[in-house]
Amino acid sequence: MFKRTALKFQAGLFALMLSLFWLPLGAAHAGSAAEIDASVDAALARFKKEVKGANEYLAAAKGVLVIPDVKKVGFVVGAQWGEGALRMGGKTVDYYKMEAGSAGFQAGYQKASFVFLFLTQDSLDKFRASQGYEVGVETGVTVMDSSTPTMSVDTLKSKSSVVAFSFGKEGLMGGWSAKGSKFTKVQK
Repeated sequence: MFKRTALKFQAGLFALMLSLFWLPLGAAHAGSAAEIDASVDAALARFKKEVKGANEYLAAAKGVLVIPDVKKVGFVVGAQWGEGALRMGGKTVDYYKMEAGSAGFQAGYQKASFVFLFLTQDSLDKFRASQGYEVGVETGVTVMDSSTPTMSVDTLKSKSSVVAFSFGKEGLMGGWSAKGSKFTKVQK
């Protein structure tokens, strides 16, 4: 009896892990350029409202990558995905998708928006030239959330040439990180 229950549990867990693995492929809605730009505009407005010093940070950045509504789901195996736009001088120059996978003790669902600030021209150039930029491999990223106390731009630059803010979190998920996320340029 116990052996049969354990096998059913393992089969169910395996099916759940497979569905979580394939979920981003089917659930990620590839939005049009206009839809992504509208979502980016809304995310930037929320960023300015929720993060103290946001206008100063945006003005100092050489480029700003905005990935609104990044979704993360997991139960032992997790996935994270979203789409957004890279802006320079307030104008969209490219579109990107963000994807990550993870394994470990995790369970839940969460949605949040990310703003990545490229504070140096070198960090922006490396990002744009890469074929599948991976956070934590190509460069270090300092990740902050909207509750982090305000820091000067010089303080942020001393921490890292790329700073990411997460904000607008909804749902419940143990842990949230941009590390290991891969960014790939997409055509719109």
